[in-house]
This record gives sequence, structure tokens and C-alpha cells, in this order.
Amino acid sequence: MRNVTAGLFHSVDGVVEAPNLWQFDSFDEELGAEMSNWIDRTDTVLLGRVGYQEWAGYWPNADENDPFGQFINPVAKYVASRTLSGELEWQNAKLMDKGLEEFVAELKETDGGEISVCGGISVVRQLLFAGLLDSLTLMVHPVVAAKGRHLFEPADPVTRLNLQDARRTSKGNAILRYGLPN
Repeated sequence: MRNVTAGLFHSVDGVVEAPNLWQFDSFDEELGAEMSNWIDRTDTVLLGRVGYQEWAGYWPNADENDPFGQFINPVAKYVASRTLSGELEWQNAKLMDKGLEEFVAELKETDGGEISVCGGISVVRQLLFAGLLDSLTLMVHPVVAAKGRHLFEPADPVTRLNLQDARRTSKGNAILRYGLPN
């Protein structure tokens, strides 16, 4: 069975949206290594509609030497959307042909590497609460972002998580990996 993972840059006050606005100089070698390890394990990416539209407008035209661009452009990408239809223009991107939870449950049963959620805060939440997310990595930056979307919302159910790994980086980031209890 394939693992479904998600990794989010996270401010101390819980903001996960637009880390480019608050990440500043706290991205360090250890976070770079974390991202490289994630890329090496991942051969399938899940995106929400908003993330897909933002990334599809940027990454196909990004510097061809950018390591993330070299990964994200050719990798298999599945997009969860209730409003997009037809063929998607970004290389190796396809719309999910059924509901998110059913699609991911079936995808987990196929052969391949890690399945990672990118660019989809609501996708991460839905998969976590459905019990389909095997690990959630929060890369907590030492900053108060003050505005932006949070991963969790006040109406979310109480959900117990297990801390699987915790590390501190040289610039004060905390890399915290959680999973659902067995």
C-alpha cells in the first residue's frame, strides 16, 4: 500500500497559506534536505483546484534549472476539483475521475512511490479527517504571519495525532511529522 503524505510550511500562529510572504530568511539547508528527501520519495502529487491553477501558471515557465520545477513538471499530478473540466494543460496533470476520498483510497492500492499532497489546504484536511493521510509534516517557521489561512478550522473535529518525528533546524525551524494513531 502506498503512503499519502503532506508537508506544509507553517508559521508559529498557524498560517499555512502563501509562505513566500512570511518565510523570509528562515529557509535553511535542513529544510532544503527535507524537500529533497520528499522529492526523492514522491512519484505522484495531489493538488486542489486553487493550487493547481496557481502552480500551472508558474512552474511550466519557471527556470528550467530549478530543482522543484524539474520535479513538479514531469511528475504525475491529480487534481481535485468540482469546477474544472476537460483536459488539463499542465504536463502529466489529470482531473480526478471520482470523489477525492474514493480516488485516493484506490490510488493507495496501486504500485508506486509516495503520494504527496501539494497546494491544497482543504485537500490535506479532508484526507486527514477521512483517515487517508499517513503523515503530515509541519515545517514551523519562527515567525508570526498574522494573516492567512490556517490548516484547521474551528468546526473541525477533535482528532488525536501521534508525533512520529521532531527536529530543529539551524535557523530555528521545527520539522514535526504527525500521523494518525494505529
